[in-house]
Amino acid sequence: MPAPKHILAIRLSAMGDVAMTVPVIKAVLKQNPELIITFISRPEFAGFFNDIPRLSYFSVDLNNEYKGLKGIVKLFRTLNKNTQYDALADLHDNLRTKILRKLFRLSGLPYAYVDKGRPEKKLLTRFPGKVLKPLKLTTERYADVFIDLGFNAHLDHQLVKHPQLLTTEILAISGEKTKPWIGIAPFAKHKGKIYPLERTEEVIKLLDNRNVNIFLFGGSVLEQEICEQWQEKYVSVISLVRKTTMEQELAIISRLDVMMSMDSAGMHLASLEGIPVVSVWGATHHYAGFLGYGQSEGDIVADDIECRPCSIYGNKPCFRKDYACLYNIQPETIVAAIDKHIR
Repeated sequence: MPAPKHILAIRLSAMGDVAMTVPVIKAVLKQNPELIITFISRPEFAGFFNDIPRLSYFSVDLNNEYKGLKGIVKLFRTLNKNTQYDALADLHDNLRTKILRKLFRLSGLPYAYVDKGRPEKKLLTRFPGKVLKPLKLTTERYADVFIDLGFNAHLDHQLVKHPQLLTTEILAISGEKTKPWIGIAPFAKHKGKIYPLERTEEVIKLLDNRNVNIFLFGGSVLEQEICEQWQEKYVSVISLVRKTTMEQELAIISRLDVMMSMDSAGMHLASLEGIPVVSVWGATHHYAGFLGYGQSEGDIVADDIECRPCSIYGNKPCFRKDYACLYNIQPETIVAAIDKHIR
């Protein structure tokens, strides 16, 4: 029997981007039974990769142990010291990973890296003279890296539900499921991707009249405060912000009927568990390739204002100053899209 092929794969951030690698990694391992993968990323994302056969997860603390250029050199030495690899799959292509792959190249290790399609994305966001056409999905760009290395990497883009056991600790927060469960992930890193919070509260208010439970997802202390205020005002709302581990959060997501999310990590976490997402898009556009794995374009809620998209990541200020792409979306439109999944 030939020795198994051992691939290093790396994607360091952000949460949603790392989550999008998971269905690709699973597909590659399933289609290449001779392959084993060591995946390199941050400690907080390890829960995404639990129970994947022939995968080991290498946690990298980039804020301390592996910080800066010296940290990348240390990471290279640590990885290169004890294990023989056959190739490096760079799913990030940022400064850190460029340095890392060049160090491995000096030791004779072949590599392939993701093509982010930057020139065509510039045309997509240009205004005026926008070239509004669908670009390759990010998950397909990740798959191409493994294809370049000589492996099979076909993606079926199907949602597959993975309902998880709800432990006693989780049930103490969520309660038993006796009615439809709706998740709402209302936050994102950049303002251009966040549906106005007063409008999100209108969505919650409309859903509160139905026989449902609404679970709120977030991360920061400020997001926790906002969600706890909504929990106090609406009887159907349960805030999960800063109350659960990543594994517990994924377990609850696995039992949802539908998730409402921005173009952000919430959408991609729901995709991991096979849950349909009503995704709300403002300054960004799914044509850039970031629609959640297996998600339907029919569940997208967005306005067709001509300047959209103005940004790939939502990080550019609105040149109109009014974020009309978000304010033009009515809460009733979002609720109607959610209703399709809970009736």
